[in-house]
Amino acid sequence: MPEGHTLHRLATELTDAFAGHPVRVSSPQGRFDTEATQLDGSTLLVAESAGKHLFLDFDADRVVHVHLGLIGGFDVHRGVTEVPAPVGQVRLRLVGGGGHPSYADLRGATQCDLVTSTRRDEIVGKLGPDPLRADADPGRAWARIAKSPRAIGDLLMDQQVMAGVGNVYRAEVLFRHRIHPLRPGRTLRVGQWRAIWADLVELMADGVVTGRIDTVRPEHTPEAMGRSARVDDHGGEVYVYRRTGQPCLVCGTVVRTGVLVGRNIFWCPQCQRKFRSRALQ
Repeated sequence: MPEGHTLHRLATELTDAFAGHPVRVSSPQGRFDTEATQLDGSTLLVAESAGKHLFLDFDADRVVHVHLGLIGGFDVHRGVTEVPAPVGQVRLRLVGGGGHPSYADLRGATQCDLVTSTRRDEIVGKLGPDPLRADADPGRAWARIAKSPRAIGDLLMDQQVMAGVGNVYRAEVLFRHRIHPLRPGRTLRVGQWRAIWADLVELMADGVVTGRIDTVRPEHTPEAMGRSARVDDHGGEVYVYRRTGQPCLVCGTVVRTGVLVGRNIFWCPQCQRKFRSRALQ
């Protein structure tokens, strides 16, 4: 599933390509046809993201709410000589005018609904703070983490606790702060949480710019270590994500994997030692 930086980057691309001008809206697949007819010819004001949700704000208080799910994609093409015929199951197509038009095709999304701004605000209100949003309050997440017996690796993926963090950022930020993914949230210190939040803000902002997730520090890049670059369909240089059985880039210990609430977790047993409460020692 795309992580928050992908949705934020996509919102920027859609805004740059279509905002401020009338947009042709259609549903070649037909599943969004009634709503597309209502929107056709209207003006896109802005596109924005909140966590893994995407919102396209049109005039007259109409908002398209999109959730890409596991396989969805929203491909934006700018400045083409001509707009080609749709290929595949395109649920939503946007076309901007001009001599060199732009178009965008939505495929495979689990959700594509026409809602009002009130409903949009309700959806966003149920999400935890998003490290990529200027209005995010990390204290809201900490208030839940500090009281929870659930594993921090579980809490970071709960979109009602934090919005936008997926499996890659979860695994990597915990490694970078030497925290085992199974450590109970309520055992963290507030300083540790603040450091995790600040790191996510920086890492995810970098992801928006580059379009990939890179989490290794300068001394652990392929160039610095004289190692081969990572080859993976997710891209980016990482410490533990999908590196099961490979040596840790910091200490050389074999990276391990497990399952937490139905999702794979990755950690280095040396750098991220299992938490033991002093009360039990």
